[in-house]
Amino acid sequence: MLSERWWRRVAIRPGAALPQRRLFLLPTRFGMGWALLFLLLLMFGINYQNTLAYVMAFWLFGLGVVALLRAWRNLLGVTLTLRLPHEVFAGGEARLGVALSGGRPRTALELHAGDALARIDLPEGLGEAILALPAPVRGEQPLPLLRLETRWPLGLVRALAWLESDERFLVYPQPLDDEEPEHRHVGEGLEATDFAGLRRAQPGDSPARLAWKQWSRTGVLAAKAFSLPPRQQLWLDYDACRGDPERRLSLLCARVLAHHLAGDRYGLRLPGVTLSQGEGPHQRRQALEALARFSPSGERGAGR
Repeated sequence: MLSERWWRRVAIRPGAALPQRRLFLLPTRFGMGWALLFLLLLMFGINYQNTLAYVMAFWLFGLGVVALLRAWRNLLGVTLTLRLPHEVFAGGEARLGVALSGGRPRTALELHAGDALARIDLPEGLGEAILALPAPVRGEQPLPLLRLETRWPLGLVRALAWLESDERFLVYPQPLDDEEPEHRHVGEGLEATDFAGLRRAQPGDSPARLAWKQWSRTGVLAAKAFSLPPRQQLWLDYDACRGDPERRLSLLCARVLAHHLAGDRYGLRLPGVTLSQGEGPHQRRQALEALARFSPSGERGAGR
């Protein structure tokens, strides 16, 4: 749209104080009615030389000017910073963190992004809010054009400014459990039961695990150490899943989450992408990012 392209040209970047040349004042319907009433009273006073009409007209005019200046100062100099959503899955919401600072108290600020709305007050010059953005599909998503505005104090005008950020956030596939999952249940086979030898005792060791006989012979207090049985080491394969590409990615996403909770070592195979086996939060993040960024164009596997 032409209007959106124009607003993008005058938008400022988050992190910069709002300058007066990027702040716009637009009349509301109530404000236009206020201006019309002023003109009618002024014309009535001129035509009929009515002092009361003059007084009312200039009272409305003076109050309108004060309201306009207060609305303009309510936004001037506000600084907005963004905190990207931490983790977003398709079909959910991306919770965009917003922090505003104004150096002095501000009232009744509104932040718009499409249909999303956050109302913020800055009683001590600082304020925070969460803007819930829809995330219908997976992939790398740009931040929408943001509109910061206020109608305070009387609602005669909208003081507004536009903000645009080049930052993007990832939307992971929506997790979808298979009817016959290939992964085991969380925690299965992770009990430490195999004796692995002795180690030096440490504060907090259970008395039942202390080697008292060893202590009576050597005078050195030791504790029994046990090892975990081998964890599952497996591959999550795109070609082994059934369905269309998005369903396969959703199945793989659910398996990544389940294997991470189970403490397994796992790798990920996608057409043209191979993530070596690993475990822990880093492996989980890499696998989810690979699923979010994967493009099914040119895939070699056919639907099964």
